[in-house]
Amino acid sequence: MSKLLEKAYNTEDFRKMGHEIVDLLADYLNSAYNDENQKVLPWQNPENMLQKWESNFQKKEDFNIKNLFTDFLEDSIHIHNPKYMGHQVCPPLPISAIAELFGSLLNNGQAIYEMGPIANAMERVILEWLSAKIGYPKSAFGVLTSGGSIGNLTALLAARQSESNIDAWENGTKNQTFAIMVSEQAHYSVSRAVKIMGWGEKGIIKLPVDANFKVDISKLEEIYKKTTSENIKIIALVANVCTTATGSFDPINEIADFCEKHKIWLHADAAHGGAALFSEKHKHKLNGLHRADSIVIDFHKMMMNSALTSAVLFKIGDKSYQTFSQKASYLLKDKQAFEWHNSANRSLECTKYWMSIKPYSIIKAYGEDIFKEYVETTFNLAENFADIIMKSTDFELAVKPEANIVCFRYNPNKKQLSEIEISELNTSLRKKLTEEGKFYIVQTDLNNETWLRVTLMNPFTNIKNIEDMLDELRNIYFEYN
Repeated sequence: MSKLLEKAYNTEDFRKMGHEIVDLLADYLNSAYNDENQKVLPWQNPENMLQKWESNFQKKEDFNIKNLFTDFLEDSIHIHNPKYMGHQVCPPLPISAIAELFGSLLNNGQAIYEMGPIANAMERVILEWLSAKIGYPKSAFGVLTSGGSIGNLTALLAARQSESNIDAWENGTKNQTFAIMVSEQAHYSVSRAVKIMGWGEKGIIKLPVDANFKVDISKLEEIYKKTTSENIKIIALVANVCTTATGSFDPINEIADFCEKHKIWLHADAAHGGAALFSEKHKHKLNGLHRADSIVIDFHKMMMNSALTSAVLFKIGDKSYQTFSQKASYLLKDKQAFEWHNSANRSLECTKYWMSIKPYSIIKAYGEDIFKEYVETTFNLAENFADIIMKSTDFELAVKPEANIVCFRYNPNKKQLSEIEISELNTSLRKKLTEEGKFYIVQTDLNNETWLRVTLMNPFTNIKNIEDMLDELRNIYFEYN
């Protein structure tokens, strides 16, 4: 072995580097939780950031792992900071990072049992546990995959194979017109999945929403009849559990009644809201979830895993094998081999990461009640946030939150501004807030209006952080007006 390879694999060097980086990250967590002056986002112009790291990459210097990773940390967004209130990305539990380090070094793939024996067994344990929480039968099954986007695609490909009355995997869908009914508030990954399947815009039947941004049940029959009269076969309907923009939960039972009547596959995109299962206070919002034919739930959103780990669950377990039913003689002996321990039968990934190690480790360390506490802490904080907005004289609430997502906007002293002016004002305020770096929030469009949006993913975020953020928006407004 060369001296360079021998040094790169040196166990004592690894031990030393590991201790240094864990210490660095522990200090980062302490600072994120306790240092009120720490910025969430050390904002830099994208071109300046690129130039900085191009220069760093080309620089010749003695390697120092701590210095290098300290530089990484300084230019990263700090999701563990309580003033992070942006996208649906959780501050992962430290044990999730430890589990990921362990899994990454062992590097056990899961395509076939021989390459990942414990990984395949552990995945089945996690899938059966989650299926039982939903109320699925023991025959339910599924797969863990890399994110909700791939999860939705996996489920909808299975729906196509199951409901199209043709072998789409072998023969394609040429000269056939299929479609999926989907809320106009659905995550973009659903329409992207439809287009990946080759159905284009015609394959997406948009469903209008009510004032609370939930699918308008009263319009389902009318839209179904119109669509089928045009010789378009609807094979699935996607329910939001909950929506990305507002956190609204579609009425699953009513949608399930409609789907059963018309023999349509019901897929529930519960990537964000599925964890409400663990809360007695909030799980009623998921009533009827067990009636869905397939479900996607992200562990990296509301279950404190680092990205990416998503569960795709099928009420009829054998349906999980229909998505990727193909021959691969070097891996799989039989095209229709329903073997739970060879996950390549059910997954887009071949060299699949050992995903189950993170949720398994969290449950063993803290029990499933940690998910209940996380959901209730963040959901309750959103309720309190909404109360502050409703009592204010210069902020407006888009809709009462059902999850930990709150949409609001600044309208100073309820001035008689046009909708365009209010949207432009809030876009400008968010941009300046982001560039300051003290807080991080995002924005969304609702009914062609721009609203500010927070997702309260950090259990360390408190009412003072929220009030300080609102005051900062006010300060920015008065500074520039």
